[in-house]
Parts: sequence; C-alpha cells; structure tokens
Amino acid sequence: MSNNVVTELAPTGTLRAAINLANFLLVSSRADNGDPQGVAPDLAAAIADSLGVGVSYVPFERPGPLADAAVEGVWDIGLIAVEPARAEHIEFTEPYVEIEATYLVSGDSDIRTISEVDQPGVRIAIAARSAYDLYLSRNLQHAELIRAEGIDGSFDLFVGEGLDALAGLRPRLLSDVVQIENARILDGRFTAVRQAVGTPSDRTAGAAYLRDFVAEAKASGLITELIARHQVDGLLVAS
Repeated sequence: MSNNVVTELAPTGTLRAAINLANFLLVSSRADNGDPQGVAPDLAAAIADSLGVGVSYVPFERPGPLADAAVEGVWDIGLIAVEPARAEHIEFTEPYVEIEATYLVSGDSDIRTISEVDQPGVRIAIAARSAYDLYLSRNLQHAELIRAEGIDGSFDLFVGEGLDALAGLRPRLLSDVVQIENARILDGRFTAVRQAVGTPSDRTAGAAYLRDFVAEAKASGLITELIARHQVDGLLVAS
C-alpha cells in the first residue's frame, strides 16, 4: 500500500466514515457512546484497520445530505447506495450488498403486479432522494412520485393521503404491511438497491484501494460474516 492511499483516505490521520442512519439494515443499533453499529460501521472499521488508522463516524439522517457532503470535505468514505446521480462527485466501489425494492398496496387495490404500478393517475409514496427514488425518477413513465422526508414519512404519507402504492425496501415493507389491514406487498422487485463504499472523486489512489478491499471482503466471506454477526434479514451479498 502506497503512502498516497493513507494520505488520500485519512488526511486527518483518522478515517472519517459517513454513515446513512436511515438504512436500518446496515445500521442496526447504537453504542453507548452514540456511535452507529451494524454492517456498514463494521465495514468502515475494517477499512480503517487495514489502513492502520482509527475510524470516526460521521452520521447522516438521510442519504441525500450524505451524498451532497462529498464536496464539503467532511468525510473520507461514504457507505451509500450506488446511483448515477451521485457518481458526479463520488467514486464508488462495486456493491457489497443489495436489497430488493418493491411496492406495498392496499388490499382493495386493482394493482397486482409491479408493471401495473406505472400507469397514469397512480400516485406512489416514496422517501425523498432515496436510491429507489432516484431509480424510479429515471424510469417511471406515467405514475407520479409523491415524496416525503424519510422512510417513516413515506409510510405516513401513503396511509394519510390514501395513495396508490408505497415504494420501499422489501425488509421494511414486511414490517409496514402488518400495520395496514389487508395490505399486500407485490411479488418481485422494481430494482435492487446496491450498497457500496464511496470516496470523493478526486481521491484516485484511495478509490482504487477501496475497490480492491471490497472485492476481497466479498470473496473472503467478510461481508457474509458481518451480515450474520448483526443477524440482518433481507441483505444479500452483491453479485
């Protein structure tokens, strides 16, 4: 490992790891000192250990502000979903895990399949600037996205406004569906949210190191071990 890698990835002497607290699959709890705990924080700590430096966590309540902060110099690596809209300022590794995204609909809805959601007049509740919001914004032709702040906000919007569908990660929708009488989760997925490690795009040597690290973490079984350690259902090691 060259000195350039450590200098780029830990210019302050500590690896500052941006963590998206909204992803309940990757951040499953908090330590007594308030630090996030889960698959993403543990992966960041493993990267710091490989560099021979300490880790400090930079928490964000939602992924959008985390991505925006890539140009502000407040974090060195960000654990966030890969999205073209984010790639202008962030250099991503290959994904290390993926999570299915689909829809929840009310029990009396005429919508039976994912393809039937994209129709004129269909209104979809969604967490603003989530990875699946960015995906659907590019790909929907007819349905309308109605945005709320955060995952809880999108659920409240779906219920409160009587919208036609709620877009979300399947593991979260499994807990949402039991709260609404006769609600249904549609089979299949409209996308898979693919979580990766990113670094500001001007850190060329650091980005190459991270790509190699993530590839090895998948091949060695480290990612599988972290998923098992935190007993997370709904996370798949990315192909």
